Amino acid sequence: MPETLLGELSQIKFFDLIKPLLIGRKTGILMIKGNENGEIFLESGNIVHAKTARSFGEEAFLNIMSWQTGKTTFDPDVPLREKTIFIPTENLLLNWSYKKQEWEKIRKWVPSPHAIFRISVQSHSEDKNIKGDQWNVLAMANGTRTVLEIARALGWDEFKASKVICQLVQEELLEKGEEKGTQSKKYIGKDFFQMAESELKKIMGPVASFIIDDHLVEFGETKDSFPQGQALSLVEALGEDISNDGKRKEFKKAMMEFLSLKK
Repeated sequence: MPETLLGELSQIKFFDLIKPLLIGRKTGILMIKGNENGEIFLESGNIVHAKTARSFGEEAFLNIMSWQTGKTTFDPDVPLREKTIFIPTENLLLNWSYKKQEWEKIRKWVPSPHAIFRISVQSHSEDKNIKGDQWNVLAMANGTRTVLEIARALGWDEFKASKVICQLVQEELLEKGEEKGTQSKKYIGKDFFQMAESELKKIMGPVASFIIDDHLVEFGETKDSFPQGQALSLVEALGEDISNDGKRKEFKKAMMEFLSLKK
């Protein structure tokens, strides 16, 4: 069987491409070609190998999961050449989830790659120890450059730049160039997500929690502060990942009944 084009990462997230292969317990190789090239090998729905030009194994997998450009294809006829990932796929996805959770913490201080920061005026004169990476960011943070521009200028990825900026903001060495007003919102409770994960697990198995987390990133929200007004939209988005029409309807019905009781 020839390789199949799955999609372009500039238009769809990588996790959305790999989900059906994991759920369908597929065997074969995922190839990503673009500014960076990489490969991920699946064996009966388990991720057993990953490789990029600079890394392999779990490190390579985590790097690939953050890529935003590249053409992705899947070839089921390529035999496994080497095995570089030895932990269960669920644990691998958990490690990826932890990195996403770290992103969520950073986003509280650095809300967007387009946010602008400047050196803050010190109200006290105590000495502070500043690391090399922090010095580099301070030199670039002139009140006009965005986080993404700083990252590119330093040859870093967005995650590293955002993490260092987050540290500097917490240490009161940087401040936001622009402040945004906050609006009071009503939030859906954590029991909503417990219900959604329970229902999805019946259909999709252990990847259910990761599917929910992935959609939360798309909405730009967290479980602790998900707006009540977007609950129906989230249910619809989660339902789109269920290929079976009957099971999709059952999931939506269960969630709608749950939401009606919450009113």
